[in-house]
This record gives sequence, structure tokens and C-alpha cells, in this order.
Amino acid sequence: MKAVVLLDFWACPFGQRCRIALAEKGAWPDRAPLLPADPYARAQARFWADFVDMRFFEYGSRLWKLKGEAQAAAKEEFILILKLLEGELGAKKYFGGDAFGFVDIALAPFVSWFYSYETCAGFSIEEAAPKVAAWGKRCMDRKSVANAVSHPDKIYEMVGVLKKRLGVE
Repeated sequence: MKAVVLLDFWACPFGQRCRIALAEKGAWPDRAPLLPADPYARAQARFWADFVDMRFFEYGSRLWKLKGEAQAAAKEEFILILKLLEGELGAKKYFGGDAFGFVDIALAPFVSWFYSYETCAGFSIEEAAPKVAAWGKRCMDRKSVANAVSHPDKIYEMVGVLKKRLGVE
């Protein structure tokens, strides 16, 4: 059997997702199902993963790409997004309940970006969405996530370089 080769950029949350999923699956399709067996629950998981891609990623990027009123508006929208995710998470350990799954893998790489979002936009994710912050800590305790995502300080350093390049600084 040939080894799987993943081509990605160290800070890319989408490549990190692949690394997390491969670690969870051991690269075997019958190990650790990531999507629920129930069709309705599978559809919901796909919806929330798409929500992360379309809303969380977009507004998270705006927190460090923008300044002034535009950044303040992005921060308000981002906090609403966090609250929606918190509502979906509820009292569950993971978005799939007790099992780490598809939605968790979609969102987990962004945990290492939390520090950059907070620092650039001047707010606390733990204060705005304590359940999401606690979920993020649980995810970082998982070997598959901890080994796949970059350190928050390294992400913040890269964000600083990007901000200079974009003329945001």
C-alpha cells in the first residue's frame, strides 16, 4: 500500500481538516465513522460544516483583514455566528454528541486562529461563546487535532505578515 501524500500549507485550516480526518480514520474507511448513520443527522452535519466554510471562515478572516467600522461590523457578525454554533452545540461534548465527527473536524482547525481573531478584533471568544471555547479546548486535547493544527502564536505571527502585505497595519 502506498502512503497518502497531502499537499497543503501549514496554516491552511482545510489541509488541517484532512490531517485530522486521516488521523481519526487511520486512513481506513470502516474505522471511526465521521458522519452519522441517520440520513437526517448526516444532512445536518453537512449543513453545519458548510456553515463553517461559508460564514465562520469568511467573517473570521474579516476580523484581521479589516479596520475601523468594517471590522466592528465583522466582529458583531462573527459573535452572532459563534452564538449560532453554540446553540447547535448545546450541552453536547462534540457537535455530533459524544462522538467527535464531521462538524468538529470542519471547525477544529480554526481553534488555533481564535487568538488572532480575539487580538485583532479586541474581544474574547470565551466570553462571547463559552461553550464553543470549552469545545475548542476539548478538541485540542485530542491527539488527532493537536498534531494537525498550528500553534496560535505561529498563526498570529503569520497574520501579522499578511496584514502588512495587505496594508492593514
